[in-house]
Amino acid sequence: MTELTTMDFHPQPQAGTARPWAFPAPERGTLDNGLTVLRCHRPGQQVVAVEINLEAPLEAEPAGLDGVATIMARAFSEGTDKLAAEEFAAELERCGATFDAHADHPGVRVSLEVPVSRLPKALGLLADALRAPAFADSEIERLVRNRLDEIPHETANPGRRAAKELSKQLFPATARMSRPRQGTEETVAAVDAAAVRAFYDRHVRPATATAVVVGDLAGIDLDALLADTLGAWTGNTAEPRPVPPVTADDTGRVVVVDRPGAVQTQILIGRVGADKHDRVWPAQVLGTYCLGGTLTSRLDRVLREEKGYTYGVRAFGQVLRSAPDGTGVAMLAISGSVDTPNTGPALDDLWKVLRTLAAEGLTDAERDVAVQNLVGVAPLKFETAAAVAGTLADQVEQHLPDDFQAEVYRRLAATGTVEATAAVVSAFPMDRLVTVLVGDAAQIEEPVRALGIGEVTVVTG
Repeated sequence: MTELTTMDFHPQPQAGTARPWAFPAPERGTLDNGLTVLRCHRPGQQVVAVEINLEAPLEAEPAGLDGVATIMARAFSEGTDKLAAEEFAAELERCGATFDAHADHPGVRVSLEVPVSRLPKALGLLADALRAPAFADSEIERLVRNRLDEIPHETANPGRRAAKELSKQLFPATARMSRPRQGTEETVAAVDAAAVRAFYDRHVRPATATAVVVGDLAGIDLDALLADTLGAWTGNTAEPRPVPPVTADDTGRVVVVDRPGAVQTQILIGRVGADKHDRVWPAQVLGTYCLGGTLTSRLDRVLREEKGYTYGVRAFGQVLRSAPDGTGVAMLAISGSVDTPNTGPALDDLWKVLRTLAAEGLTDAERDVAVQNLVGVAPLKFETAAAVAGTLADQVEQHLPDDFQAEVYRRLAATGTVEATAAVVSAFPMDRLVTVLVGDAAQIEEPVRALGIGEVTVVTG
């Protein structure tokens, strides 16, 4: 007789009670050299993220040297007074660290990620890069050549070309925002080591910089470590730079950047609007998400699912520059691409979506889905130290309080359908949108002109 065997089953795990979540609150301090420090202990995050904000905005670049901030940012990883470029790269690699830097309208951002066990060594390298960058003639010349090689590729990219044209159209020619962030061929070619050094000497100093450190900091004497590394960086004190006012012309009009033979048209529709200092920002974020934040938003539902014009259209708001007094601006935009023959019909339907939105408003269901997608996934979005550090650095750069992001999520959850509708309709008024189309003018100019959405101008690609 066969003996039957029995199996003991463990009870099925049950979900626990959801723990309340809020965006991490940093601890703020200042080093003896004037460097502001935000630290945020995140248990379990064994890769530490460090972000350095340098108050070296693009509008501070000397006339004729657009792009010098970008070359300077790239040169921070090209050697110090102690290490040549190759040696600096090798030391970073030994630490298992990644090092990056870029320049944008608000200033220069330097980023470091490193395993917590190698943090002291990596912070020392970062400090040396900021304290005493080599800016060797040969390295600057190489970086300039590399940048010059990139520009034709960017011009050939329809999305990049559309963004360049939109900035040119929105802002006066005298404003730095009207010109390419990383410079033109003419201005970059004029950059040399002396120009980079002069820009560094004038704008880079600890007294106007901020360091954000996020990760598992248990067992680390961060005060002593910062004092030995970034604390050794010296420089003159400086008053905050005055922020010039931003003016823009978003009179409704269409600009076609001619690309003969293009099989697709790149669409970029934009204007300037409120930045994060404005109380309308959370409602604007929510309404814009309902309009074009995801695959199920209105624009995709019509242009992608119903009509098949595109693989996707997105609406978004992106801060360009903020000021302590709240006079900053954000770019509010709609972006996507369609096949050339359907350019006119696609734009017609896009404007119909905007008209319907203004006339009928958002639905409660749209609002509820957007809140869930924006607020519900926040704990996952900020799971890494780098994501938290980047957002904290953004807040510093935009002159926002340390609890801003946490407050935004609370306000998003409390925003009603009517408020979100009013914000998105105000953000995208149909008669105040600059439309840039990168495509075959011979095929798209007349159909677009017939729509009556604004005067049409054709420029060369």
